[in-house]
Amino acid sequence: MTYQHIKLPESGEKITIKNDKLVVPKQPILGFVEGDGIGPDITAASLRVWDAAIEKAYSGKRKVHWCELYMGEKAAGIYAGDYFPAETLDAMKALIVSIKGPLTTPIGGGFRSLNVSLRQKMDLYACVRPVRYYSGVPSPLKKPEEVDVIIFRENTEDVYAGIEYESGSDANKKLAKFLREEMGAEFFEDAGLGVKPISPFASKRLVRKAIQYAIDNNKTDVTLVHKGNIMKFTEGAFRNWGYEVAKEEFRDHIVTEQELWDEHNGTIPEGKILVKDRIADIIFQLLQLRPAEFEVLATMNLNGDYLSDAVAAEVGGVGIAPGANIADHIAVFEATHGTAPKYANQNKVNPSSLMFSGVMMLEYIGWNQAADLITEAFISVMADKTVTYDFARLLEGATTLSTSNFADALIGKING
Repeated sequence: MTYQHIKLPESGEKITIKNDKLVVPKQPILGFVEGDGIGPDITAASLRVWDAAIEKAYSGKRKVHWCELYMGEKAAGIYAGDYFPAETLDAMKALIVSIKGPLTTPIGGGFRSLNVSLRQKMDLYACVRPVRYYSGVPSPLKKPEEVDVIIFRENTEDVYAGIEYESGSDANKKLAKFLREEMGAEFFEDAGLGVKPISPFASKRLVRKAIQYAIDNNKTDVTLVHKGNIMKFTEGAFRNWGYEVAKEEFRDHIVTEQELWDEHNGTIPEGKILVKDRIADIIFQLLQLRPAEFEVLATMNLNGDYLSDAVAAEVGGVGIAPGANIADHIAVFEATHGTAPKYANQNKVNPSSLMFSGVMMLEYIGWNQAADLITEAFISVMADKTVTYDFARLLEGATTLSTSNFADALIGKING
């Protein structure tokens, strides 16, 4: 394919899919979007760290050939004001695996969110957010080491579908009239109206991916998070459909919580994964008081958004929290924080959210040795208290490093 502004590297090969599996060459082409605000600083630092880990792990036998893609403010400058160029989406689909920095959403019109638009346009239906504690990171919990959970958030439905009607608009009045006269609904005059779609198709494929992850990674439990006690036909349905896919498609691998007590006297059978559910508001408490009881969470869009950031706050915040948006095969990894424009081009902020998203990316393509080197280097740097300003202000005796110098410290540990 010929692109207008995107330039594929002269060397390297594209990842392909064969028999429903990724086929990753030793010299793959991966895409990256630099991002807005602090994006250039953290992307430059992270690229250096990823490349160093790959070089060290595989002694030059493997290498990523990076292809820059454009979205956000940089894209607008290149594509005559287009923040969301179609050829970037085409390239992401063709390359299969890519990573992006934080993006600005245009103010006063345009997209509600570039991130949401990307997920919906490419049907990246699972937002995957692993949250774990790294030794030495400041935490408000007494036992942060008990936090090790991965959240699977449905990405395409719920209130994020964007089906809403402004108070006073003709469309709002038409819908309000229908709801009152035809459906018997009662609500205040001039209320803004929104529709919350939750389907069996989207719910089941999200839960399916969460359970398969638990099987592939030797996890012991999957928790369905919902507010089904109030929203019975949307969030309650998500819970029910989740149990359906667990029992119909993974019967040999799972036991439900009800079966656990009815048939197994509360003891999980050897080799089985416990599938349970918890009300959304209760899970916030449990993840603070008893985080060790949860390994994999599967939930809808809004709940997952809240939970991802809340749990990240327990172990250092979104500044070190990685994330990915994944379809059946196509994956776009991303920094989970915003653009922080007041720190743009200051070489100051912590690049770890994007860096660890790259760790997830390396694991996704099966390059675990390189991924592990970065994680080990981060723990070692934290032990030395040589950190960026966000952690330095919380750690007594810490040395404050710039973004680029923090990358230098990590690379030093990787090569050491």
